[in-house]
Amino acid sequence: MRTFLVNALTLLVALLLQILVAPYIAIWGVSPNFLMIAVVIMALVEGPNAGTVLGFIAGLLFDLLGVGPVGPMALVLAVTGYVAGLIHENLFAEGWLLPVIVIAIATLTSEVLYMLVVLLLGTEASFFGAFIRIVLPSTLYNAVIATIVCPLMTRLLKDNTNQTIFGTL
Repeated sequence: MRTFLVNALTLLVALLLQILVAPYIAIWGVSPNFLMIAVVIMALVEGPNAGTVLGFIAGLLFDLLGVGPVGPMALVLAVTGYVAGLIHENLFAEGWLLPVIVIAIATLTSEVLYMLVVLLLGTEASFFGAFIRIVLPSTLYNAVIATIVCPLMTRLLKDNTNQTIFGTL
């Protein structure tokens, strides 16, 4: 029950950050995706099943915030949550850098997958132009945000206080 409440609260905080903070800290039109960062961290802590469910919920919330089609981000974050959850065992004992790298790779792949899904749905856009103007800066931005958020969120989400978290800090 505690895990459910903590995960729900984490998604709610990420949603509020996405709505209230992200538009105001955008750099050149690129804002961080707090929901994606939260999903990857929760998937790394909880595993693939929870990552899939939390990713779908967060993606659906993200889709409902925008003006685009409903569903692409839900699909992308569900897949991202599942894949990130597959590598959750003993990941945090190695330090803080590896989870941040995972978040950067997850951002890159999820943004590319999102672009592909949206293009398949009929949106006219330049893939390479969007890759340079949106995907790469978004990946860098999420990695920077993750260096701040990841240690705090992981300590909050971990149930077992005897387990080593960020052993090199």
